[in-house]
Amino acid sequence: VQLQASGGGLVQAGGSLRLACKASTRTFMNYDLGWFRQAPGKEREFVSVVNWSGINKAYADSVKGRFTISRDNGLNTVYLRMNTLEPEDTAVYYCAAKQRHQPNFGSGAVDSFAFWGQGTQVTVSS
Repeated sequence: VQLQASGGGLVQAGGSLRLACKASTRTFMNYDLGWFRQAPGKEREFVSVVNWSGINKAYADSVKGRFTISRDNGLNTVYLRMNTLEPEDTAVYYCAAKQRHQPNFGSGAVDSFAFWGQGTQVTVSS
């Protein structure tokens, strides 16, 4: 599975962005899709995940109520809507895919995701 993320940019605190990640695969619905982020000098961290059907979702505590994950299985695309952005949200954002029906769906473990996109930079100015 090849993943291509887009939609990053520079935004002021309190603003919004929508990231998109398009997958190149004929079996998009075989995968759960996630978003992670990595700030300079920090480890990659889980942001959100959506299951293959789009029904089940999980979020990191730091983004709950501000970020919304969704997917369009007809377009092979997963989205991350980010509202009320804070300077602490500044990072490179990565989309990732893992086979569906794995245990611990919402755990956000980095090593459970086998496929990764190239990342898109999000910068939030104060």
